[in-house]
Amino acid sequence: MQRVYPHTAMILAAGRGTRMRPLTDQTPKPLLIVGDRPLIVWQITRVAAAGIRRIVINHAWLGEQIVRALGDGAQWGVQIRYSAEPPEAGLETGGGIHQALPLLGEHPFLVVNADIWCDLALHQLSLTTNDLAHLVLVPNPAHHPNGDFHLHPDGRVTNQPTFRQTYSGIGVYHPDLFRDLSIGTCPLAPILRQAVAADTVSGTSHTGDWLDIGTPERLATLHQSLIAP
Repeated sequence: MQRVYPHTAMILAAGRGTRMRPLTDQTPKPLLIVGDRPLIVWQITRVAAAGIRRIVINHAWLGEQIVRALGDGAQWGVQIRYSAEPPEAGLETGGGIHQALPLLGEHPFLVVNADIWCDLALHQLSLTTNDLAHLVLVPNPAHHPNGDFHLHPDGRVTNQPTFRQTYSGIGVYHPDLFRDLSIGTCPLAPILRQAVAADTVSGTSHTGDWLDIGTPERLATLHQSLIAP
């Protein structure tokens, strides 16, 4: 089996950030500041550090602010293209990726949630020619104790109901995973579960730093850790 390393990345930035209100009433969640920069800029710099220069960013709620803030990506040495979704309600992850396929190309691509913090070196992630997805899984956080998927020692991801880990919001995907979706809103979880059932998903377990920045409290905690001397 050959391994294919992605040369394009998609950063998911179309969420409304309801749990972050009132912070997100006037500012899209990806532009909230943590440390010395917006959340999404941390993702851009990590993607660039992995040697990936082509980035697609989807946006919905207050998306024009994201476009104005990031521009074409030249200041980080990358090329950013945008996939605009309905401003009041995005297409969910699956639908957003499906819409962006013409920008992502025909080869496997990296996907990273804009609202996570993770110290994983992204350059190590790849996809074998027999798989449709490679997921990064992490130990279950307190707010998601039951996890999402089971990772076998051989690196295969299954739907086994025990010893599950949580999907980190980082994965490498083949466009064929999304190509046959109907246009419109579509969550990612059912797509992944179906692919897992067909044994076309591998995984990596990451035990380093990871945080789902889903609430103002988690945002504040991360911010303080980054600015502490």
